[in-house]
Amino acid sequence: MSAYKIAIAKGDGIGPEIMEAVLRIFDAAKVPLSYETIDMGKSIYDKGFSSGMTPEAKETVERLGVLFKGPMETPKGTGVKSINVTARKTWSTYANRRHFRSINGVDTVFSKAGIPIDLTIVRENIEGTYGGVEHMLTPDVALCRRFITRPGSLQVHKFAFEMARKEGFKKVTCAHKANIMKLTDGLFLETFYEVAKDYPEIESNDIIVDDLAMKLVSRPQLFDVVVLTNLQGDIMSDLCAGLVGGLGFAPSANIGENISIFEAVHGTAPDIMGKNMANPTALLLSGFMLLRHLSLMEHANLIENSLLKTLEDGNHTGDFGDRNIPSLNTTQFTDAIIANLGKVPSTGQARESKSTSTFHLPVKPVHQKVMLAAHGNQVEKIVGIDIFFESSMIANDIAPILLNHVKPGFKLVMIANRGTQVWPVGSLFTECVDQYRGRFETTDGSATTIIEMIRLSEAVAANFNVASIEILRYFNDKPGYSLAQGQ
Repeated sequence: MSAYKIAIAKGDGIGPEIMEAVLRIFDAAKVPLSYETIDMGKSIYDKGFSSGMTPEAKETVERLGVLFKGPMETPKGTGVKSINVTARKTWSTYANRRHFRSINGVDTVFSKAGIPIDLTIVRENIEGTYGGVEHMLTPDVALCRRFITRPGSLQVHKFAFEMARKEGFKKVTCAHKANIMKLTDGLFLETFYEVAKDYPEIESNDIIVDDLAMKLVSRPQLFDVVVLTNLQGDIMSDLCAGLVGGLGFAPSANIGENISIFEAVHGTAPDIMGKNMANPTALLLSGFMLLRHLSLMEHANLIENSLLKTLEDGNHTGDFGDRNIPSLNTTQFTDAIIANLGKVPSTGQARESKSTSTFHLPVKPVHQKVMLAAHGNQVEKIVGIDIFFESSMIANDIAPILLNHVKPGFKLVMIANRGTQVWPVGSLFTECVDQYRGRFETTDGSATTIIEMIRLSEAVAANFNVASIEILRYFNDKPGYSLAQGQ
């Protein structure tokens, strides 16, 4: 079998140590891979590369299509974006899969209770709060824009159902907050059920994310695959890691149409760097996902069974395991896994994938950026504007000033503060900050123009410090904006 070539980024902190351990195991198992090491991580940022990677590293990943990386540190207090998030977004790895499974030899509350866990979190990886689009509207008010798109949601939902079909999972659950965020999470939930129609053999349902959190820590066996938006998925996946022994047993795959990234979820652990104490299990588990992604099923199963056998026998590093059994250092633990190649555990053998990957290397050349579109033909009309402005006045004193700028055919609908209506009705107990939103709409719901709305915002700006505006639109006679609390 000819060797695939993949990019390797060793990472920061314990990254080089655990990457060396995993690659030793791959070599011992005769995995047909070759490696091209790239420069990526905090040390590269410190050299002046703001993205945390050199141009040569970026070219290598885009040529090879697969990146296997150790944990990387994002410098603190410098304003730089997360190196990990930048890589996922730059290469459009839209689906983050994290698989959590009970492992014999890794004791948890659930393993002691005889409750096996085998669930997968699929997290949308590009959009949501992690778009990182933030602005200070006043010295006291920060804004983060949360983008949820129909094309992006369709992508991740399709991945979740396809993965469930291949792996033999019976149920896919969409977790959301559509009860509160009716447009953003509402769109995510709507597209989930659109995709679910194409997979009638798989049970589909949804759950509010806070209810999910409660049920995960009380009855995790209720779930097979859970798909979530970006920030919610990040939080819930760390919760799930706690159910199976911690981040040391949490693998991660970031899947895109052209490029995929495989990494451990945990951090760089600088306190044990260079001490030969690190646990390579999470990165090795991520390596199994990589191998299966490349259709190297036999090699993945061989090494996974060896790991499971090693853990079943009581071998462990210092961060987990039976304290009555001496812990192994990184080298010894790696040697134990290699010694068990060809052996199988008595319970919990490697998962057999139901089909092979359709992924091919090398990546086909891309000559222009791809535009995702899914909305079809929609009738759009502009009906008003939300104007965000700074003021230390109370709403009842602001309203007459705004009303002075209302032209015939328009009305001031409401004034809100921190998302809650404070005019024309509200409560004296609603505490306000120095940033308001004034909503203007056409009196009869008829269409207006962006030019008219900008002129209105300019008139308001003559009296107030305008921080931001949002145009209010209808799509196919359906409002594309939400009401304020209490409106």
